[in-house]
Amino acid sequence: MSDLPYLTLEYLATAIILLDEESRVTYLNPASEQLFDLNGKNLQGFPVQQVFSHSDQLSSAIQQAIHNDATYIEHDLTLGTFAHGKLHLRCAATPLQFNRRYLLLEFHPIDRPLKLAREEQMLDQTQANRMLLRNLAHEIKNPLGGIRGAAQLLEQELEKPALREYTQVIVQEADRLRALMENLLSPQNISHYSALNIHEVLERVRTVVLAEMPEGLTIQRDYDISLPALIGDKEQLIQVMLNIVRNAAQAMQGHGMITLRTRIARQVTLIKRRHRLAVKVQIIDTGPGVPAELHDKIFYPLVSGSADGHGLGLTLAQDYVNQHHGTIEFDSEPGQTCFTVMLPLP
Repeated sequence: MSDLPYLTLEYLATAIILLDEESRVTYLNPASEQLFDLNGKNLQGFPVQQVFSHSDQLSSAIQQAIHNDATYIEHDLTLGTFAHGKLHLRCAATPLQFNRRYLLLEFHPIDRPLKLAREEQMLDQTQANRMLLRNLAHEIKNPLGGIRGAAQLLEQELEKPALREYTQVIVQEADRLRALMENLLSPQNISHYSALNIHEVLERVRTVVLAEMPEGLTIQRDYDISLPALIGDKEQLIQVMLNIVRNAAQAMQGHGMITLRTRIARQVTLIKRRHRLAVKVQIIDTGPGVPAELHDKIFYPLVSGSADGHGLGLTLAQDYVNQHHGTIEFDSEPGQTCFTVMLPLP
């Protein structure tokens, strides 16, 4: 293997994987390690089919290249990865002959144009969702004043002091709802932004959800403890993660496993802005998956896959993530759903 041009491959921006005659991994260049979030040294000797899931198309491309002893190009390859779920790639498989036969795989992501289009659509939808929520809050706020006033008038007519406790409950709950509506109607308050540890946010969420569903639910941690601090609104981010984790737990009816995973992401584009570093939070559950008919509208308000759901949890989560200049996406199939939240680092 000493005659392979590893030094040349090291500096290529194209993701390269070299396979031996048995389709086992012999080398990944840095661009490939970054694209797939893999460590090449740990994968040497592994069959490429074990490195990736959903690898049928890749296996077919490899067989075609070997059979024809010529480069074979797959223009729309879907490849499953542990870190990113499914990636859409263009792949070229080329047989090579040095002191032994090798196969060179080149990968070019084709996700970027699709991702930018999705982010633009999501941004437009978030603005529409925010307007809908504000209108809804405005409409709810008006009758609350009437309910509160009527409760106060009723209290004056009651002779038994014990009965006044009930009217006080009505007044207090009306005030609480009014404060909630005021919060929805008010603009974002940047004074709540401060340095925070994303793992503290996730630990709070973990504690709350396990307290709600103590039987049959396992929440596993997979944290990168080297992550730097974020700048954000801690309460909003708690609400984001809580809404996603709670939805996952409810989808599994309180029985199953949820994995909370954190990683660093490098050179990412979020809402049309390039960021050198971002925090990637993945919430993975073993539930039945998001119904196919909801995939395109799961973040819309009043859309829920649960019979008793109100359909606002993911809408608010998307809005809060957007305020942090981040993105939220999901990938789902029966047995595994992964929500990925990307938050840029300063």
